[in-house]
Amino acid sequence: MTPILKSGGLDHKVHDPQTRQTIVRLLSSMAGAKEISQYLKRFSQLDAARFAVVKVGGAVLRDDLDALTSSLAFLQDVGLTPIVIHGAGPQLDEELSAAGIVKQTINGLRVTTPQALAIVRRVFHAQNLKLVEALQAQDARATSIVSGVFEADYLDRDAYGLVGEVKRVDLAPIHACLQAGSIPVIASLGETVGGQILNVNADFAANELVQVLQPYKIVFLTGTGGLLDGDGRVIDSINLSTEYDTLMDQPWINGGMRVKIEQIKQLLDALPLASSVSITRPDELAKELFTHKGSGTLVRRGERVLQAASWDELDLDRLRDLIDSAFGRRLVDDYFARTRLHRAYVSENYRAAVILTEEGGVPYLDKFAVLDEAQGEGLGRAVWQLMRDAQPRLFWRSRLGNPVNAFYDAEADGSVKQTTWRAYWYGLGDLDGAGNELIRSCLDHCRQRPATLEG
Repeated sequence: MTPILKSGGLDHKVHDPQTRQTIVRLLSSMAGAKEISQYLKRFSQLDAARFAVVKVGGAVLRDDLDALTSSLAFLQDVGLTPIVIHGAGPQLDEELSAAGIVKQTINGLRVTTPQALAIVRRVFHAQNLKLVEALQAQDARATSIVSGVFEADYLDRDAYGLVGEVKRVDLAPIHACLQAGSIPVIASLGETVGGQILNVNADFAANELVQVLQPYKIVFLTGTGGLLDGDGRVIDSINLSTEYDTLMDQPWINGGMRVKIEQIKQLLDALPLASSVSITRPDELAKELFTHKGSGTLVRRGERVLQAASWDELDLDRLRDLIDSAFGRRLVDDYFARTRLHRAYVSENYRAAVILTEEGGVPYLDKFAVLDEAQGEGLGRAVWQLMRDAQPRLFWRSRLGNPVNAFYDAEADGSVKQTTWRAYWYGLGDLDGAGNELIRSCLDHCRQRPATLEG
């Protein structure tokens, strides 16, 4: 596949500062102001075409149109313009059935006859205009694009009929929309060099578009709001580098979910490390994009996690820079000389780390550091989970008011407030039950341990 690229950067439209401030306040009800500012800054520094591609299924257009348009208009109001590509599967099923055309699929792809193609075109045009008009009714600027983006050829004319395989992506219509501050709304229809319209699977079209644009975010909007585990709960994040093999071995990974995860992995393997896939509901889009906790499933290619039992196995200059940056304070000069390492878990690019010592025979969490740029990626959680799987018991302390304490509260079996710290533990029993002497010893250590960060 060959992209057609246009040169020149794209600037985000400057919005009324008062409107932006109002929206930031609204976002702040979901998370702290620091989080919101961090994401807005990160997104606004991207080239407009690299912010986000949002794939919308036909079921979302049918069932959640109001929530969808509100979320997309919201992004535009903060100066961010998503690129939207949509399908129309359920609507197409209904129209074809009404016309007496029996649905036929091969390997999950719809066979498209000349008679069916006329309905495909009509349905896609209608759904595209429906979304554009709904966005305009929300005072958002949106442009319908039903042709001119995907140059295609027949996938297998004998087997599938008028079904296309994308050969080239032309970004010119998309760039024109972005330069005008308008949301491109793209239908997944392709055209041959000779002008024949072809039906293109929306997921495949979205994947080809993503390969060319290399966006920071790829968002799949669904009714389920994410990938579900064996208990029907949304999986909040997946770090493919550390979790893929284990995840694919789970008995509850069914055929459809297995294919989806495999497709996402193939997609992310061809994108920059910073890119990620989010699967969420339309009404939770802002929360997924602008908060560390998110809403839905965040999938990243992620990083391998290095494990070390001695400082000699690590790049201490990079580790020091990570800790200094993450805490906003300088690590004392003799930290590595005076700290006896029990175990370290460090992401391969030194963007997240867990450092453990051993105190009184119990592992102690001395540092849990995650760079600002990596927060919200699920990287810190991946490093933490690897550590937790290997460490059945642990204790640690954290300064009162530390924003990460909400995470610690969820991870700990118990905690005690001290003068400037909150001390935590797991795997050590109950403070008022068996093992309480060991816990009290750990609490004493937390209270007396010298600080290792200056200031």
